[in-house]
Amino acid sequence: MLFELTEEEKLIQAAAARFAKQELEPAAAELDRTKNRDILLTNLKKLAELGFMGVNISSEHGGPDSNSVALSLVLTELGRGCAATAVTTSVTNMVAEAIESMGTEAQRKKYLSRICSGEYPAAGFALTEPEAGSDASAVCTTAVLRGDHWILNGRKIFITSGAYAGVFIIWAVVDKDAPRGEGIGAFLVEPEFAGFVVGKDEAKMGQVGSATNELVMEDCRVPRENLLGDVSNGYRIAVSELAGGRIGIGSMALGIGLAAMDYAKEYATQRVQFGRPIAEFQAIQCKLADRYTELEAARLLLLQAAHLKDQGKDFTKAASMAKLYASESANRACYDAMQILGGYGYSREHPLERMARDVRVCTIYEGTSEIQRLIIARELLRQ
Repeated sequence: MLFELTEEEKLIQAAAARFAKQELEPAAAELDRTKNRDILLTNLKKLAELGFMGVNISSEHGGPDSNSVALSLVLTELGRGCAATAVTTSVTNMVAEAIESMGTEAQRKKYLSRICSGEYPAAGFALTEPEAGSDASAVCTTAVLRGDHWILNGRKIFITSGAYAGVFIIWAVVDKDAPRGEGIGAFLVEPEFAGFVVGKDEAKMGQVGSATNELVMEDCRVPRENLLGDVSNGYRIAVSELAGGRIGIGSMALGIGLAAMDYAKEYATQRVQFGRPIAEFQAIQCKLADRYTELEAARLLLLQAAHLKDQGKDFTKAASMAKLYASESANRACYDAMQILGGYGYSREHPLERMARDVRVCTIYEGTSEIQRLIIARELLRQ
């Protein structure tokens, strides 16, 4: 079995690592503390120039024509530098992939070049509602066709990049009488459309620099041609793209966990107690050994899922396994890293308290750890 990355993948990984180290890491604490949107938007534009806002998108539509393995590598490196920027990049890539795979040629030409070039700072994936979180088939937002426009009414919550995304995919019920999950459509909605309102920016525990907004549609007028795919296959689009998004979130979590352990490892070699560096104590060595082993296992699970996706094979179970294990392992890594620093780890003088806050949500969004276990069990029993 070949685990070696291609030369192109190595180059992409190295470019992402340099950018994270030089641009994201130095600004991460200030972005977290101030929510200075200029910092985020400036770096998102630079990421677009590097080709990282549509990694899988074909060159025909403005992307670098790379693959899912490369995207996983990119998001891991960005996660090392700034989780708020990494999650924005992950979601934007997910939306771009959905448009390329399910959109009409007119939709691809209109939106993909704007996403990939950075003309749109980001793109939004608007599925979650107050009554539709883990159960995506329970969306209540409605879409009614009137002449040349769909009229959307409803409310979405916890939408990443809601304040500055240039286009959203919004899911809405088009046939109330259809079986559960079958009467849902997906629509490409621009924030300038009449009846579309960006609501409050959530006050969050972590990933503070990334905007997370409520979206409200009150007789929102969406051109008829902005239906993505067929009139009732929106739920299938959501399920398919969420599987790919799980690889992205798992990869970002891996990056956060690695950054935390790298910081703690360096600290342990310098911190002296009882006359010697604490790295010489077995208790510290066991934490380092266990957490780095888990993170390496997470990396392999993520790359396997990404490889299956690139091969056009069923990657649903692999993506859920990777996301579950990577996000849980990264949480353990951040908390053990904080423990190694002791009181310093709890201080904002060091980045571990931010990393611990940033990583926590990785076991929640793109499907909670509990939902991942249900998906894994379902796939195992189905097989």
